[in-house]
Amino acid sequence: MKCSGQDTRYWGPEDIYEVTCSECGYLVEFFKDEPSRRCPQCGKRIKNPKLNLGCAQWCKYAKECLGFDPKELEIQNEQEEALLDRLIQAMKDEFGSDQKRITHALLVLEHAQAILREEGGDPKVVLAAAVLHDIGIQEAERKYGSSAGHYQEIEGPPIAKRIMEEIGLDSSTIEHVCKIIANHHSARDIDTLEFRILWDADWLVNLGEEHYGEEKLKSFIEKTFKTKTGKERAFKLFLKGKGR
Repeated sequence: MKCSGQDTRYWGPEDIYEVTCSECGYLVEFFKDEPSRRCPQCGKRIKNPKLNLGCAQWCKYAKECLGFDPKELEIQNEQEEALLDRLIQAMKDEFGSDQKRITHALLVLEHAQAILREEGGDPKVVLAAAVLHDIGIQEAERKYGSSAGHYQEIEGPPIAKRIMEEIGLDSSTIEHVCKIIANHHSARDIDTLEFRILWDADWLVNLGEEHYGEEKLKSFIEKTFKTKTGKERAFKLFLKGKGR
């Protein structure tokens, strides 16, 4: 159980806000405890100018409370960032002028990174799956005249495999990511931690397009989300942090 300084039930409306991207002017939503995010419009990494970790900034029990050390949040893994830059550029090249799909991928990536930080998992698999999970959508529309999830699961893996091979990812990572993409709508044949992270990150974006009453939404979040962190973020985003 978190202390009151970190419990989202005690957050106010001012603790979730928008920051303007200096590169393209897009309004990027931040939680007060997020150190940085990538702009879903252009992919630029933006620092949170209002970062507020509350008592976690000084409390010696912060890591036990939060599951991570807030003092380490500003430390960026250079190799991870370089990989992300290559993945994002390849995804943008594939989608071309389809800004809707680019934005969706970048939003899913941000949620996946946040869940990964607290749940653990293989960063290469999670980041590649987040950026490339919908990469087959245009081919599905071209072949079948539909963007239905079933067709995306068929067409996505071969394109993702080509991209990851060109980037130089190892065969084990490529196989895992392709299996995630082949199941990211149906959840039939995989239940790894990395898959669950991608599943929740995707729903954190897609759920914003749905319209449920409060009780139905609570039930949906409980039944659909597969990680503790994903559920917490869903309640924070869509139900103002109300308890379950």
